[in-house]
Amino acid sequence: MAREIKVAHSPDSDDAFMFYGLATDKIDTGELHFTHVLKDIQSLNQIAMTTREYDVTAVSFHAYAYISDNYVLLPHGASIGDGYGPLVVARENFSPGDLKDKRIAVPGTLTSAFLALKLHTDDFDYAVVPFDEIIDEVVKGNFDAGLLIHEGQLTYHEEGLKKILDLGDWWKKETGLPLPMGGNVIRRDLGPELQQEVSKWLHRSIQYSMDNREDALAYAMQFARDMPVETADKFVAMWVNKSTLGYTDRDRQAVQLMLDEGFRKGIIPREVKVEFVD
Repeated sequence: MAREIKVAHSPDSDDAFMFYGLATDKIDTGELHFTHVLKDIQSLNQIAMTTREYDVTAVSFHAYAYISDNYVLLPHGASIGDGYGPLVVARENFSPGDLKDKRIAVPGTLTSAFLALKLHTDDFDYAVVPFDEIIDEVVKGNFDAGLLIHEGQLTYHEEGLKKILDLGDWWKKETGLPLPMGGNVIRRDLGPELQQEVSKWLHRSIQYSMDNREDALAYAMQFARDMPVETADKFVAMWVNKSTLGYTDRDRQAVQLMLDEGFRKGIIPREVKVEFVD
């Protein structure tokens, strides 16, 4: 009898690319049957904190600080930018040092982008706006600036906006490390044996997509929100990379450091030890 594993991830081209092999039954997973749920990352963060209804879910690393008692990180599936990351954009140029005096549209307070911005500027005025509405809100003048995740990182200039700060670039200059954005976690109560079995198939799905890039990208385009294929290809390449197949030592160090800094600065309420499925 097949065992159902509920997998939740965001409806974005990079996640869709990553899960192509599983979602389209290109991989025979034996007695495990994977079902997929698509929700935005802020919703996934909240669900992981409350109902914990998914066996495997994509979460922001910031959110991991609040769910680590119930979930453990899988050793693959991460979105990590080495020298690039979420952007703060605005209609007019100003210094990153002036962010403390600006009203900023952010995609969610549990996102790693928000944590990184708080590490850069500890106090600023903000409001949560759906990630795909932030550019419009800044263009309309409802906010001084916007914190961009997902494909807005590549398309903001088309709306005449200016880049104020690249948080991944800033973080690398500060720490020498890549900036971790999100990863996949699995419920602790599944137990080590099932965790490792699920982990194996998710890793194979990522590898399958990389080995069949053209087909996986064609599948992912349905989640690309009308992006040109060239832009979607660039976006996928940014966030599905070697670190997605497996965290390097630097990647793991970066995740731990970001959470440690969040605790040290009072953003995260407790110290968190980052743990991975073996």
